[in-house]
Amino acid sequence: MSREFRIATFNLESLDDTGEPPFEERVAVLRPQLERLRADILCLQEVNAQRVAKGEPRTLRALNRLLEGTPYAGYHVTTGGAGNKGDGHKLADRHNLVLLSRWPIAGARLYRHDLVPAPQVRMVTADPAPAAPEPVVWDRPVLHAEVDLPGGRRLHVFDLHLRAPIAAPVPGQKKNASTWKSVGGWAEGFYLASLKRAGQALETRLAVDRLFDADPQALVVVAGDLNAELEQTPVRIIRADLDETGNGHLAGRSLVPLERSVPEERRFSVLHGGEAVMLDHLLVSRALLGWFRRAEIHNEALGDELIAHATVSHSPESYHAPLVAHFEMPE
Repeated sequence: MSREFRIATFNLESLDDTGEPPFEERVAVLRPQLERLRADILCLQEVNAQRVAKGEPRTLRALNRLLEGTPYAGYHVTTGGAGNKGDGHKLADRHNLVLLSRWPIAGARLYRHDLVPAPQVRMVTADPAPAAPEPVVWDRPVLHAEVDLPGGRRLHVFDLHLRAPIAAPVPGQKKNASTWKSVGGWAEGFYLASLKRAGQALETRLAVDRLFDADPQALVVVAGDLNAELEQTPVRIIRADLDETGNGHLAGRSLVPLERSVPEERRFSVLHGGEAVMLDHLLVSRALLGWFRRAEIHNEALGDELIAHATVSHSPESYHAPLVAHFEMPE
């Protein structure tokens, strides 16, 4: 039995088999990327769900078609519900989190205001003005899956897609989808977006801390599109570095970013207007770090998302590069 295994994360950018571009064109680009990862555990973001017929429950039809003929087609699958076929809970039409595993998934759940109540905010620029504070709800949940590794160890995998730093809607403050009526309205929308993604990060950190409460040597990986770089607030909340907490007794609870092992000139997962940024991450516990051997960021063919959206019609690509880490289990 091989003691080596690979964990990967990849934002598929609204994977769907309807509309443009034709699904076959997306498959031709995305399937080789997935096969190159050779992942034993694969964390996916932005997987859309489809209905066979009106009124029927949504399924992962597009993802299943993408995985046809690959080793992933036989993997265990969870979207966070009780079932193991992506059917344990009601799937959203857009941007589901999906985890695939070569090994059995012992349990899975979604966190969304289970550990962090929705903040109550009374918006000051909304028109009409609200009569009372209203909840600020996370856009997406956090997926936590427990994977039974060979040899009897359990791995805790968190699959995330945090909100992008783009202003959230404020009632009466937008002329259209891309134009704000006032700077104040935009500023409050940006403030609301910051609350949402920091809140998602906090809920993730609290869930991770629960694992460490039960087992200080827990094997934990937080993976996904965090829409933030290492030194930005959401990632700092999840990492909980020692120089942030100032308490040496808490050092074992910090999570370590694996992309630091990649040469700096290759350390990016998104190109945005000519700027190379690292928005996708694999953060691991100290116990799992002992098994870590190397990381790869498959960004050789990565296009610039800002330029492409303005110049390319119906691109089949994802403008996120996959990130994969190689581990070796001890004897």
